[in-house]
Amino acid sequence: MKLATFEVTTDVGRRRRLGVVDGSSLLDVTAGYARVLETEGVRQPTARAKCLAPANLLEFLRMGEDAFEAAQAVYDARFPDETVRAPDGARIVYEENEDTIRLLSPLTRPTSIRDFSVFEDHAADHEKPDVWYELPVYYKGNPDSIVHPDTDVTWPVWEDSLDFELEVAAVIGTPGENIDAADANEHVAGFTIFNDFSARDAQFEEMEMPFGPAKGKDFANGFGPYFVTADAFDADGATVRTRVNSEEWMTGSLAEMHHSWGDMIEHASRGEILQPGDVFGCGTIPGGCCMDLDRWIEAGDTIELEVEGIGTLTHRVVESE
Repeated sequence: MKLATFEVTTDVGRRRRLGVVDGSSLLDVTAGYARVLETEGVRQPTARAKCLAPANLLEFLRMGEDAFEAAQAVYDARFPDETVRAPDGARIVYEENEDTIRLLSPLTRPTSIRDFSVFEDHAADHEKPDVWYELPVYYKGNPDSIVHPDTDVTWPVWEDSLDFELEVAAVIGTPGENIDAADANEHVAGFTIFNDFSARDAQFEEMEMPFGPAKGKDFANGFGPYFVTADAFDADGATVRTRVNSEEWMTGSLAEMHHSWGDMIEHASRGEILQPGDVFGCGTIPGGCCMDLDRWIEAGDTIELEVEGIGTLTHRVVESE
């Protein structure tokens, strides 16, 4: 199943919704489930739908299996067109290309961001310490610096060497602590694309202190355009691509991971409770950034990150005003 967080213009302003992707259509999960419950004769279908199938992905994840079953019911209902309405008159079917529709980051504010580095050939010019092979080490990013799909990313005024980084991110759905790697899949709700924008000059300067990256990573984190459930995505072998101004710069695969998703989750959950909405970036897939290719973007460039089974995440880099 593929889900999308989107914003729609209404008579009372813009509203954020969660939709099941059906081809080029977005089926409003909350409104659609209210219609399903109504046809089943359930009392107070609108109130029940708002509780069981909320319009915010984070709240949706917290509802667990009930929410995913509701979304599946909406998808299976096969609503014909926008004339079909929820019990309260709310619209159910939207077309993604409508002028009033704008896709947002699936999680508009993740619970947390942990970004790992599990590809040996990323940053191959820099020798990796022994600990890299022993542990899936990560740093924590800024969950308040989300940039939505198809939006502009402002080039930091203090940076000369701006970079993008193609990653895939797992999103935790079921909370847990001290999770064994073999059981980790039970805690992953799904996956999305992660563009880990990096200010390289700032990053390498501050990393002369043994603290890991901070300011050089915190200004922009791009996610989207869709959230794909774990059962519908090849998390260990999906093909990935990067394009800049429509020119292909790289093709790669998730099959090159040194540490597995299970290893990452086991390590992060030691003595620590993982929560729904926690995001785990896999680190840059080799060749999926300017630094790996020694080929740099400029202001005005459009970056497309494509992951098989999820879609294409697009941003344009613009000069600061």
